[in-house]
Amino acid sequence: MKRILTAAVAAAALLTMSACGSSDSDGGGDDAAAFSFTDDLGTKIELDEVPDRLVVQSSVAAALTDLGLGDKIVGVFGPLKADGDAAQVAGLDIDSVEDVTGGGDYGDIDTEKVVGLEPDLIITSQYLSPQLWYMDDASAADLKKLAPILVVDFDGKTLPEVLDGTERAAKALGADLEGSEVTASHDAFDAAADRVEQVATDLGDRTILAGSYSPDLFYVSNPKVSFDLSYWVDELGLPITIPDNPDEGGYFESLSWEKADTYPADVFLYDDRIGEAGLTALKGEKVFSTLDAAANDAYVPWTSVAPPSYQAYADLMDRLADDLGAFL
Repeated sequence: MKRILTAAVAAAALLTMSACGSSDSDGGGDDAAAFSFTDDLGTKIELDEVPDRLVVQSSVAAALTDLGLGDKIVGVFGPLKADGDAAQVAGLDIDSVEDVTGGGDYGDIDTEKVVGLEPDLIITSQYLSPQLWYMDDASAADLKKLAPILVVDFDGKTLPEVLDGTERAAKALGADLEGSEVTASHDAFDAAADRVEQVATDLGDRTILAGSYSPDLFYVSNPKVSFDLSYWVDELGLPITIPDNPDEGGYFESLSWEKADTYPADVFLYDDRIGEAGLTALKGEKVFSTLDAAANDAYVPWTSVAPPSYQAYADLMDRLADDLGAFL
């Protein structure tokens, strides 16, 4: 059940905060607005003051924290603590922000909690248009009455474009992109990419399969669509298999477990959102166990949803180079 604002205090807050602006702005705002930003979806957001209280999707919140904006984040929604989810929010102090994730289905947000936080701006991302990440249509409609929604679009972008898009939003919010920590993160990213590229060379003719486990289906991920996998394949030369028949949307090809040996693999790059329990279940699949990767216990975690910051991906690529290097 979606939460509905029924209390008088919530209604009053809605009326007060909606006056601050809306993501449905027609662009005719005050030219002297202290904050003016057009997001990746073309939504122009204008506010009288630079936003100081942010409610943010959890992995984007972690990225903004990497960029020095952690003290502005008052609420988050999306995965935080569940098994397999920690890597999605690496670097975020989850005890310093309020979790406003709703108790309903995927994308439900507790709007009453958001009202209490009095946000100036709400931020999320988009992987596949038109669905906002961890925000369903009903929640989006309610939240737009509270504050503008800024969207960082990942759909069809390369990894550097995704990271640069996050930094563009962060700069508008006051991040110092010329500061030593941010510039160091770019250097770290380049160094980690060089390490992965060297490992790709050292792997020779060995193959990598990337995928996700579910009890009913085996999802073979498609490097042509996933911006991190495509970067590792196209720019760094990592030999990740491209599935022949991706499902609608292109992100993966779904196979029954009886067909889990469709693609050979010397190393399996597994979506680490499944956690240890999911990895144990994956190892128990009989047909999958016939792959060389399974026989050699060549499992490497893949954080398929990570904070979109240069620092986060520098850390992930360093881990990837270490993990793959163990099988050389």
